[in-house]
Amino acid sequence: MSNSFGSSLWMMPFSKYCRADGMYLKHFSGGIRKRHHTYQCEQEEFQSNYSGWPTNIINIEIPSIRGFDSYPLVSDCAQTNLSGMECGLPTQLSFSAREISDGTFFKAIEDYDSDSKRILHQLKKSYHDDPVLNPLTPWDRPPIKNVFCIYGIDSRTEVGYYFAPSGKPYPDNWIITDVIYEIEGSLILRSGNQIEGNPGAASGDETVPYHSLSWCKNWLGPRVNITRAPQSEHDGSDVQVELNVEHHYEEDIVPNMTRSPRVKYITYYEDSESIPGKRTAVWELDKANHRNIVRSPALMRELWLQIWHDIHVDATSNFVTKAKRGPLRDEDCYWDYGKARCAWAEYCEYRYIFGDVHLGQSCRLKNSSADTLLHYL
Repeated sequence: MSNSFGSSLWMMPFSKYCRADGMYLKHFSGGIRKRHHTYQCEQEEFQSNYSGWPTNIINIEIPSIRGFDSYPLVSDCAQTNLSGMECGLPTQLSFSAREISDGTFFKAIEDYDSDSKRILHQLKKSYHDDPVLNPLTPWDRPPIKNVFCIYGIDSRTEVGYYFAPSGKPYPDNWIITDVIYEIEGSLILRSGNQIEGNPGAASGDETVPYHSLSWCKNWLGPRVNITRAPQSEHDGSDVQVELNVEHHYEEDIVPNMTRSPRVKYITYYEDSESIPGKRTAVWELDKANHRNIVRSPALMRELWLQIWHDIHVDATSNFVTKAKRGPLRDEDCYWDYGKARCAWAEYCEYRYIFGDVHLGQSCRLKNSSADTLLHYL
């Protein structure tokens, strides 16, 4: 259970209605550090379901009797006349993200788990009393000029768990009997059956739930430009744009755009009107895995173009244009066997060089990389 708690901390922050004092801002600005955080939730938090999360994070079977020996083995239950051990039916309790973060869950199982006191001490010392930042409450925008928040979406991601007694002694006295996943706007169990809850507009990146990933969308400015474009090279025909979309501070923003089921997109949320002195962008990559997103050629291309745009003296906008994406290197050109020529004829041409072993290797950029990049200013 301790390991489950420790590995689930990435799921926070949980609700915009629960906050600690903004100590990290005071710390970085040279203010006086206090010893403890003020941690409290507004009334809206107690009126909402699941603390803003898609579902309850933990559903656990609690025995009808108390004590660390409350979970007898099945074989023990068959011999109750010999052992005198009670075998009452367990009660299933559910705990929201807030009830895990404020320690309610660990206090509830304190009589059934000998490790609960240690976890409560860890929770208080390492999180609630952290002198810089309490990560269990919503994070404000970092006090830096530029924030680019980039993550994958729409993969099956764990958001909740079912625990039951294993009949084994500590530390193996709990087992996970089922897992709740979010996937593309739905909540499902391992069996594939859907369950009720508050699923988000998308799902996470297979490791981190969408609720946490998308939190940085709250930091966008009062007006946002939203662009959805294919991840692969494209001519702009499948690009969708919504300009100057009104955005309320600390609220999510969901575009009214379509998707082709065969295409992986990048959805860009970029400040049209920024918070004074700040620039914020959020990029969502379809089906990009948490661990492998840094290997994504599309992401590396977009990052490179944005960096090149930012340092170019002739750049006039805050963000690189998304109108189209053509080949940037010789390696991006390839042979189109259907048309019997190099693909992207506007950018690429057939130019054989000794050593080429197939047609695709002989497809190269017509112009230099510097000339090609001028299209993206």
